[in-house]
Amino acid sequence: MNTPRFDYFITLARERSFTKAAKELHITQQTLSNYISQLEKEIGSTLFVRSIPLKLTYAGDVYLRYALSIQNQMENMQHELDDIAQKERGLLKIGVAFSRGHILLPKLIKAFQKNHPFIQVQLVETANELLRAKLLNHEIDLAIAHFEEEDSGIELQDFYDEENVLFISDDLLTSIYGDAKDVILEQASALQSLYPLKDCPFVLMNADNIAGRIARKFLAEAGFDANIKVLSDNIETLLSLCVEGCGACFCPKNLAIKTLPQDTLAKLRLVNLGEGARYTIRFGYLKQNYQWRSITLFIEEALATYYKGRK
Repeated sequence: MNTPRFDYFITLARERSFTKAAKELHITQQTLSNYISQLEKEIGSTLFVRSIPLKLTYAGDVYLRYALSIQNQMENMQHELDDIAQKERGLLKIGVAFSRGHILLPKLIKAFQKNHPFIQVQLVETANELLRAKLLNHEIDLAIAHFEEEDSGIELQDFYDEENVLFISDDLLTSIYGDAKDVILEQASALQSLYPLKDCPFVLMNADNIAGRIARKFLAEAGFDANIKVLSDNIETLLSLCVEGCGACFCPKNLAIKTLPQDTLAKLRLVNLGEGARYTIRFGYLKQNYQWRSITLFIEEALATYYKGRK
């Protein structure tokens, strides 16, 4: 069996398309198709149902389970041998949410690669909620994410606390509340409730996002029927809509500060919602018999770089 080419099978199993998998692997569809056909002939079982999208057969599910395990063991072996030889090299796959990666990673990766130039970094940017599964499937080595709960298979290490606040354009507040706008904002902040803002429209993240869930929690606690104008998975788009006065927007405070120019931020007012809008961002990596040193090195560099900028 051609073990170095497990990545062909695993990529096809993940993408469920010869076209997409071949593109990701930088090979032709014919090369990939020939390889899978030869593999099926070699093991004596059909691995894929040739439908659109492709489906794994029962044999394919079994083969995938072993392929992922063997590939992971081979990678761990190479990492441990490199660490023994004090060779800092390899491909470190880091998973992070789209918006969080945009504000965090440029400085962190720059600092890391300055001190560890032979370790290549591959970013996997996706929804926060998908990162746990990618860790467990060995698609990434390290996640930077909000983990909802402890997981026996994942080691967690605190990174920083993130706070969601409610942003509202000053023009929108004036159009709804007139001269009473400052009093309304003070009431909302003092009560840590959205009830004083019940006449305000909202632009929200979808419910499967952290900011979206926090928004819905506060709206439910306020007990009014919210006027939701726009739903999206893109927080930067929602912030732009907020600036234009389309509605109030729940957003991580650090993201807005990093994303928006100062003159634009000056047009927005914010409501602090207290502990119920805060959560911890953590590093997550698989619990394994041997931990690749590059993961530890990246975490150490990230912590040093992040907190150095806040002194």
